[in-house]
Amino acid sequence: MRTVGLFEAKQKLSEIVERASEGERIGITRRGKLQAIVIPAHSKTDIKEIFEGIEQIRKRVSRNKKLNIKELIEEGRM
Repeated sequence: MRTVGLFEAKQKLSEIVERASEGERIGITRRGKLQAIVIPAHSKTDIKEIFEGIEQIRKRVSRNKKLNIKELIEEGRM
């Protein structure tokens, strides 16, 4: 999976959407940390990927005890 910074993603959104529509998965980072993944709309996410995502969130919360679920949800809305 290729990753791009948030600033670059803003500048090249059309290109990122086009590449995703062709089947590529593109990660978007903020301050070097993965924040989102752009995937093709027709992509089927398998159960393993879902659990890997849950595990990443769990590790993130356990490392930073100050975060709670409400803050994570609000962070996703920005």
